Amino acid sequence: QVQLVESGGGLVQPGGSLRLSCAASGSILRISTMGWYRQAPGKQRELTAAITTGGSTNYADSVKGRFTISRDNAKNTVYLQMNSLKPEDTAVYYCNAEIFAVSGSFGNYWAKGTLVTVSS
Repeated sequence: QVQLVESGGGLVQPGGSLRLSCAASGSILRISTMGWYRQAPGKQRELTAAITTGGSTNYADSVKGRFTISRDNAKNTVYLQMNSLKPEDTAVYYCNAEIFAVSGSFGNYWAKGTLVTVSS
């Protein structure tokens, strides 16, 4: 069994910061790309940021310069540091990871999502 567990969402004022964390656990052999997606009310889920095992990153244009994705491979954990938050960043944020299990299977796993609300 493999699962992803997020933490760090909540309410923050415009211009503020939040840090999201997502830890993978279970019978994990190796984790490939990890990422964060978000889904705002009435909109489709979209890629926010992603990071490879080697540390290469990719960001949505809307968050470049404000958000930073990082990972700790020893802890199977990915982070999203969000600065200069705007009301339009309000969304449910989902952690995603491509995981090779000890059993030999490969899967694309999702966490349950954590709500980030940016409002005064």
